[in-house]
Amino acid sequence: MASCGTSAPVQGRPDPVPTTQGIDTITYDALFVVNGGDNSISVIDTESLRVAGTIQIHDAAFPHHVYLSSDGSKMLVAVPGSDLSGGHAGHSDMDMSTPGAVLLLDASNGATIKSRRLPVMNHNAIFSPNGLEIWTAQYNGFALVLDPDTLEQKGSIRVGNGPSEITFSVDGNYAFVANTQSSSVSVVDPNTKAVVNTIAVGNSPVGAWQGSNGIAYVDNEVDGTISAIDTRLLQIVQIYHLGFTPGMVGYGPDGNVWVADSYNAKVAIRSADSDTQIAVAAAGAGAHGVAFNGDRKTAYVSNQDANTVSVIDVASRQTLATIPVGLKPNGMAWRKKK
Repeated sequence: MASCGTSAPVQGRPDPVPTTQGIDTITYDALFVVNGGDNSISVIDTESLRVAGTIQIHDAAFPHHVYLSSDGSKMLVAVPGSDLSGGHAGHSDMDMSTPGAVLLLDASNGATIKSRRLPVMNHNAIFSPNGLEIWTAQYNGFALVLDPDTLEQKGSIRVGNGPSEITFSVDGNYAFVANTQSSSVSVVDPNTKAVVNTIAVGNSPVGAWQGSNGIAYVDNEVDGTISAIDTRLLQIVQIYHLGFTPGMVGYGPDGNVWVADSYNAKVAIRSADSDTQIAVAAAGAGAHGVAFNGDRKTAYVSNQDANTVSVIDVASRQTLATIPVGLKPNGMAWRKKK
């Protein structure tokens, strides 16, 4: 694999690595909600619909997204060091030079297993399908491959400009890197680490959000569109014209596409088969993240401006509860109790 190609370490005393203050053992179905505004993770008991604990993150700025290992024992939190709540499209080289970080945590209590600083800001960190690697993108155009235990760098892959989210297809055959500043998605073979395709999408893509139907939904912030990529054919099969700036996208258990609409405090529910909106569900101001629980009957939406999480019944599309969390909630992950 190629070398990283990042800049030399900053001279002088390095910033301390982020750490967490763990909580009591989590014995309930839990939704982890990353709060970028106050450097914390709200842990919601999704049975009682209340915040049961708060994991505080120290020596960090603007934690962003969270991903679980396949067995639910560990979780990763990315710390870009820059406030991305207003959108990703306008970030400059100065923003890109902000150091990022990765936190590897015990998912049973949020305690730190390992953490490390990165030379350049990152958007997320995610386990590879086989669990033997951790991937994170650097905004200078590289995807880094890290050791899953030590977080030491094993290699890097040159992708597009300003890469944001990295996701893996459901079948594990490809990694998808959304290149925000190149308006493209790099498709990488996780085994060979070769870029096998570069797919042009709309202006300022942020993530290729994976659906259980084998489609990756790419949110193009500036265009107000979604590019649907077939993850087997590696080509665009549908474009959705939204008329608003999309947040995260989720393929719902109802067979529809759920798109957060931050400016209108709602989730737009789109037909997966055509460029058609079929319903809306009320959320909160700054609606951004979309997640579903294990039985896929409940949706969760993080509301960055309202500092809440909306709990929505998928079948009726009615709001069941609104739960106060920390400041500027963003990424979420649901975990079944052990």
